[in-house]
Amino acid sequence: MVTRVAYLGPEASFTHLAADGLFHGDWLLPYTTIPEAIEAVSEDRADYAVVPIENALEGAVSLTVDYLYHEVELFIAAEILQPIDQHLMVHPDRADSWEEVESIHSHPQALAQCHKFLHYRFRGVPLIQATSTSGAARYAAENPELKIATIGNRFAAEKYGLKIVQDSINDFHFNRTRFVVLSKREGEIGKPGCGDKMKSTLMINLPKDNRSGALHQVLSVFAWRRLNLTKIESRPMKTGLGDYFFIVDVDAGGDDPMMKGALEELAALGCVVKPLGTYKSYEIKPAPREN
Repeated sequence: MVTRVAYLGPEASFTHLAADGLFHGDWLLPYTTIPEAIEAVSEDRADYAVVPIENALEGAVSLTVDYLYHEVELFIAAEILQPIDQHLMVHPDRADSWEEVESIHSHPQALAQCHKFLHYRFRGVPLIQATSTSGAARYAAENPELKIATIGNRFAAEKYGLKIVQDSINDFHFNRTRFVVLSKREGEIGKPGCGDKMKSTLMINLPKDNRSGALHQVLSVFAWRRLNLTKIESRPMKTGLGDYFFIVDVDAGGDDPMMKGALEELAALGCVVKPLGTYKSYEIKPAPREN
């Protein structure tokens, strides 16, 4: 039986590369937006969804985090760590005059990851947000009469027949995006290349009495058990100013006795916890750089 995998498309997006890295040979289904890809799983039109959740340079992808908290009941079945290398590309007809472009199109995170390059080389040129890097590349390919450039990966340039005019324009060399594989059923994916180390993700609401030191108490639950938190981040609950929930990544599986104890203590403190699952990590190796 072929697995149906939704992802943020179109083809040649970074999400497509991540999805293909883990689900090569399965049925990959491109969607225009992150919510559409997530809803494909929620509505049983796909078995899994691959969506970005965090970038090493720009932090959390808040749309993904908020959608998981507010809109759907899904679990993380795996994470994919994808190296990100951004390139400036144009239609071949614009290759000789690429510095004269009138706008630059890409996903908001890609534009932010290349802020310094864009600030010094294209100050004053409008930056146009697209739903994905590959969507911007396809738009440039389909509109050769427009004086535009896009930012994306090398595969997108090849897929849509664009010319790379500036390589590796992201502000920092170490640039990776973390993607999550979402499923309607709880349980990790056993795929070749996944590590043995387990990680758990929790969404935590602090006690409603808003008592002093509540967050310190929550962190202490993990600290004295020597449970390493690889990430803790707050997001607004959208119920009022100052109301936040916390998303926490823990280096432990759900079956770990210390993890079970931590969940019991959080409940005793009056916290509401939404576990997003226990899963393994899959890392995609960076492609060799061209000289």
